[in-house]
Amino acid sequence: MKSLAKFLLVTALGLVLAVLLVVLWPVPLSEPKLLVRVPQGASLRTAAQSLNEGGVGVPAWVISGVGRVSGLSSSIKAGSYEFDQGIALWALLRKLASGDTSQAEVLFVEGSIFREIRAKLNAQTELVHTTRDMNEATIMARLGMSGQSAEGWFFPDTYRFDKRSEDLEVLQRALSAMQKQLNTVWQSRDANLPLKSPYELLILASIVEKETGTAADRTQIAGVFINRLRKGMRLQTDPTVIYGLGERFDGNLRKADLQRDTPHNTYTRAGLPPTPICMPGLAALQAAAHPAKTDALYFVAKGDGSSQFSATLEAHNQAVNQYQRGKP
Repeated sequence: MKSLAKFLLVTALGLVLAVLLVVLWPVPLSEPKLLVRVPQGASLRTAAQSLNEGGVGVPAWVISGVGRVSGLSSSIKAGSYEFDQGIALWALLRKLASGDTSQAEVLFVEGSIFREIRAKLNAQTELVHTTRDMNEATIMARLGMSGQSAEGWFFPDTYRFDKRSEDLEVLQRALSAMQKQLNTVWQSRDANLPLKSPYELLILASIVEKETGTAADRTQIAGVFINRLRKGMRLQTDPTVIYGLGERFDGNLRKADLQRDTPHNTYTRAGLPPTPICMPGLAALQAAAHPAKTDALYFVAKGDGSSQFSATLEAHNQAVNQYQRGKP
């Protein structure tokens, strides 16, 4: 009996030691710094398979078994996880349970156009580039916006994402953020604005974004464009012409460019252009919804970032002579 008890004790201690070795001994990794993505809604079993297939050199059934014994089966969180060589299985599983994901970020800047946003996403090495070979129409269809121009629809902000996320996921978040902000601003807009829809507000805000050199002038600039829309005057704003020229614009806007008709040329066409001309920020959206009460119909850059506003063409021409031509 004593021999049997001793055998059982030794066997039990051996099993405990084996479990401890499995749990605490460094797991083999296929790379010195391994990145593995656990899919959304993954069970412990699915997460274990992802880890094993992603380069963690421990059988999936062992990972899953240790997770269950440790009480972590219901705590696993989706995301991208980075593991350094030398990590133990216990520490690895605790990382998944705590949601200690490996993230990167991308910044969308106010005033950017969709082409620039795509270039930023394509330059992100931590993203999976599902949209690289898609045209704009296909991207918008994938985002549930079939037939809609992409311009202006992505809210400028810093977006943190799990490494190896799809670029389409980042675009979806930016689109949802813009839709939410636009809807909120539209609901609280001033009464009797000559704007028929939230989309027209988005278009106007994009023009305000491009025309504003200093924050103090933003609502005044919006007020000028609102006044022009009310009077049926053409907006005559250079950024719309530049946008209409696209990649043909070489940095120098000429008189011939102002006379060249495009759908976005507000010198040759009345009303708002057919789409936004950039991605407006929240301040530009709010300025378009709450423009300054002003009698100004014109403005000209003063050369210091600010603008001179005028109610009459005569006063405007004097301002142009003073600030643009250097004449008294």
